[in-house]
Amino acid sequence: MGSKKILFVCVENAGRSQMAEGFLRKYAPKFEVISAGTKPNSQLNPTVVEVMKEIGIDIKKQTPKELTDEMVSSSIIVNMGCMDKDSCPSLFVKDVIDWNISDPKNQNIEQVREIRDQIKNEILNLIKKLETT
Repeated sequence: MGSKKILFVCVENAGRSQMAEGFLRKYAPKFEVISAGTKPNSQLNPTVVEVMKEIGIDIKKQTPKELTDEMVSSSIIVNMGCMDKDSCPSLFVKDVIDWNISDPKNQNIEQVREIRDQIKNEILNLIKKLETT
Protein backbone atom coordinates (compact mmCIF):
# COMPACT_ATOMS: atom_id res chain seq x y z
CA MET A 1 0.00 0.00 0.00
CA GLY A 2 1.33 3.45 -0.96
CA SER A 3 1.62 6.39 1.36
CA LYS A 4 -1.38 8.62 1.96
CA LYS A 5 -1.61 11.64 -0.30
CA ILE A 6 -2.54 14.96 1.26
CA LEU A 7 -3.54 18.03 -0.71
CA PHE A 8 -3.72 21.49 0.87
CA VAL A 9 -5.83 23.93 -1.13
CA CYS A 10 -6.53 27.64 -1.01
CA VAL A 11 -7.11 30.36 -3.58
CA GLU A 12 -3.65 31.80 -4.36
CA ASN A 13 -1.45 28.95 -3.06
CA ALA A 14 1.04 31.57 -1.89
CA GLY A 15 0.72 31.40 1.89
CA ARG A 16 -1.40 29.11 4.07
CA SER A 17 -1.33 26.01 1.90
CA GLN A 18 2.40 26.46 1.28
CA MET A 19 3.06 26.65 5.03
CA ALA A 20 0.95 23.53 5.57
CA GLU A 21 2.92 21.71 2.87
CA GLY A 22 6.20 22.75 4.51
CA PHE A 23 5.07 21.61 7.96
CA LEU A 24 3.83 18.24 6.74
CA ARG A 25 7.09 17.62 4.83
CA LYS A 26 9.01 18.32 8.05
CA TYR A 27 6.85 16.48 10.59
CA ALA A 28 5.51 13.59 8.52
CA PRO A 29 7.75 12.97 5.51
CA LYS A 30 6.16 9.55 5.00
CA PHE A 31 3.07 11.23 3.53
CA GLU A 32 2.93 12.48 -0.03
CA VAL A 33 1.99 16.17 0.10
CA ILE A 34 1.15 18.88 -2.39
CA SER A 35 -0.53 22.26 -2.24
CA ALA A 36 -2.45 24.13 -4.92
CA GLY A 37 -4.84 26.99 -5.53
CA THR A 38 -7.82 27.82 -7.70
CA LYS A 39 -6.18 31.10 -8.77
CA PRO A 40 -2.47 30.62 -7.99
CA ASN A 41 -0.28 33.65 -7.48
CA SER A 42 2.95 34.02 -9.46
CA GLN A 43 5.12 33.70 -6.33
CA LEU A 44 5.04 32.86 -2.63
CA ASN A 45 4.18 35.53 -0.09
CA PRO A 46 7.64 36.77 1.05
CA THR A 47 6.47 37.25 4.66
CA VAL A 48 5.29 33.64 4.74
CA VAL A 49 8.69 32.46 3.50
CA GLU A 50 10.36 34.60 6.19
CA VAL A 51 8.27 33.35 9.13
CA MET A 52 8.76 29.73 8.09
CA LYS A 53 12.52 30.29 7.84
CA GLU A 54 12.45 31.67 11.41
CA ILE A 55 11.48 28.21 12.65
CA GLY A 56 13.86 26.30 10.41
CA ILE A 57 11.56 25.38 7.50
CA ASP A 58 12.71 26.58 4.08
CA ILE A 59 9.83 26.80 1.61
CA LYS A 60 11.38 29.30 -0.83
CA LYS A 61 11.73 26.63 -3.55
CA GLN A 62 8.03 25.72 -3.37
CA THR A 63 5.93 27.32 -6.09
CA PRO A 64 2.23 28.16 -6.41
CA LYS A 65 0.40 25.57 -8.52
CA GLU A 66 -3.05 25.46 -10.08
CA LEU A 67 -5.50 22.95 -8.65
CA THR A 68 -6.07 20.11 -11.13
CA ASP A 69 -8.50 17.20 -11.30
CA GLU A 70 -5.55 14.85 -10.84
CA MET A 71 -4.59 16.53 -7.57
CA VAL A 72 -8.17 16.27 -6.32
CA SER A 73 -7.87 12.48 -6.46
CA SER A 74 -5.69 12.81 -3.35
CA SER A 75 -6.73 10.74 -0.34
CA ILE A 76 -7.16 13.69 2.00
CA ILE A 77 -7.98 17.26 0.97
CA VAL A 78 -7.64 20.17 3.39
CA ASN A 79 -9.10 23.56 2.50
CA MET A 80 -7.14 26.24 4.31
CA GLY A 81 -10.02 28.75 4.31
CA CYS A 82 -11.65 31.09 1.83
CA MET A 83 -11.75 34.82 1.67
CA ASP A 84 -12.70 34.82 -2.03
CA LYS A 85 -15.96 32.85 -2.09
CA ASP A 86 -16.09 32.80 -5.91
CA SER A 87 -12.90 30.80 -6.23
CA CYS A 88 -13.06 28.87 -2.95
CA PRO A 89 -11.67 25.35 -3.48
CA SER A 90 -14.58 23.92 -1.44
CA LEU A 91 -16.85 24.79 -4.35
CA PHE A 92 -14.92 22.45 -6.63
CA VAL A 93 -13.95 19.62 -4.29
CA LYS A 94 -16.09 17.27 -2.22
CA ASP A 95 -15.22 15.66 1.12
CA VAL A 96 -12.94 18.45 2.26
CA ILE A 97 -11.55 19.12 5.73
CA ASP A 98 -11.98 22.88 6.22
CA TRP A 99 -9.61 24.64 8.62
CA ASN A 100 -10.90 28.18 8.04
CA ILE A 101 -7.52 29.84 8.61
CA SER A 102 -7.04 33.57 7.92
CA ASP A 103 -5.21 34.57 4.78
CA PRO A 104 -1.72 35.98 5.50
CA LYS A 105 -1.96 38.24 2.44
CA ASN A 106 -1.51 41.90 3.44
CA GLN A 107 -1.01 40.96 7.12
CA ASN A 108 1.87 42.21 9.26
CA ILE A 109 4.61 39.81 10.33
CA GLU A 110 3.14 39.24 13.81
CA GLN A 111 -0.21 38.23 12.30
CA VAL A 112 1.55 35.93 9.83
CA ARG A 113 3.42 34.30 12.73
CA GLU A 114 0.08 33.66 14.47
CA ILE A 115 -1.30 32.10 11.28
CA ARG A 116 1.87 29.99 10.96
CA ASP A 117 1.50 28.72 14.52
CA GLN A 118 -2.18 27.94 13.97
CA ILE A 119 -1.30 25.93 10.85
CA LYS A 120 1.44 24.08 12.75
CA ASN A 121 -1.07 23.05 15.43
CA GLU A 122 -3.57 21.89 12.79
CA ILE A 123 -0.83 19.89 11.04
CA LEU A 124 0.26 18.18 14.26
CA ASN A 125 -3.36 17.27 15.04
CA LEU A 126 -3.85 15.96 11.49
CA ILE A 127 -0.73 13.79 11.77
CA LYS A 128 -2.03 12.29 15.04
CA LYS A 129 -5.36 11.46 13.36
CA LEU A 130 -3.66 9.97 10.29
CA GLU A 131 -1.39 7.79 12.39
CA THR A 132 -4.33 6.30 14.27
CA THR A 133 -6.38 5.43 11.17
